[in-house]
Amino acid sequence: MRASGRWTIILVPHSSGPSRAWNVSSRMGFGLLIWAGVILFTLGGLGLTAVARGRSVSHYLGLQETNRRLIEQVQQVRQALVVMSDSLDTLSERGQVLRLVAGLNLLDPGVREAGIGGPPGAWPERDSLLALGGEGADAFAARTRLDALTRQADLMVRSAEEARESIASHATRLAATPAIMPVHGPVSSPFAAERFDPVVHVVRPHEGIDLAAPAGTPIAAPAAGVVVGVQWEEGYGNYVTVDHGYGVVTRYAHCSRILVVRGQRVQRGQKIALVGSTGEATGPHLHYEVWINGHAVDPKGFMLPENVITD
Repeated sequence: MRASGRWTIILVPHSSGPSRAWNVSSRMGFGLLIWAGVILFTLGGLGLTAVARGRSVSHYLGLQETNRRLIEQVQQVRQALVVMSDSLDTLSERGQVLRLVAGLNLLDPGVREAGIGGPPGAWPERDSLLALGGEGADAFAARTRLDALTRQADLMVRSAEEARESIASHATRLAATPAIMPVHGPVSSPFAAERFDPVVHVVRPHEGIDLAAPAGTPIAAPAAGVVVGVQWEEGYGNYVTVDHGYGVVTRYAHCSRILVVRGQRVQRGQKIALVGSTGEATGPHLHYEVWINGHAVDPKGFMLPENVITD
């Protein structure tokens, strides 16, 4: 309480003890109030600072734990990249073998690395990662290696697809290449640039081979193809023409009966006609021709040697 420019401060205990009183001047009273306020403000600030610091420490510890986990993840990724790299190396070697089987050139070792180039600023995150030091450099290295492995994998996929297409093309071409005897019988007259014709008694080219066989013997297509001709022609009698693609055409003359029609697709070994002696023939046989890009060639070059009977 205040009286006559002085302050009386009374302390009343909660217990039954006596109260105490002090008389102080007004100036001292104001000073005590100010000091009390300063002390309370300081204590409040220190409390807030302590709370903030506690939160910062907690946040820092949380960041440390997060960083530790990220480092572990980066290490696991790097280990996985090593395994992936080994697997890609194995697949790359097998891809080289596949290219050999497909008849393709081997990929140059430098090409297999699938390297790239570009301006330094092509990846903005790089500088920020490298600025982090060891962990950032590890993350950058892992990212760079992953990009390289991805490019190598893409290259192998394209190479495998190229090999697949090449093998498919080879398979189609092999299926379309004459490779078996249309009739199993001896060669009674070989391919020749000039031959004395036993029917018309003149010398002229013999653009195929004659295979002796009994009348009615089935004639098999030596390869897959499309029947492009079923007709009668003087000298040839009943004959069939099959286009095998890739510039390969075969002809079968003197047939007694034709079993296919124009436009029909046939497979290797399929019966297309029967041996006969129609046209100019001294007896039943098959006159068989092979044409490559418009030129007659010796059909024996398109038969397995053990299947060619010369006697």
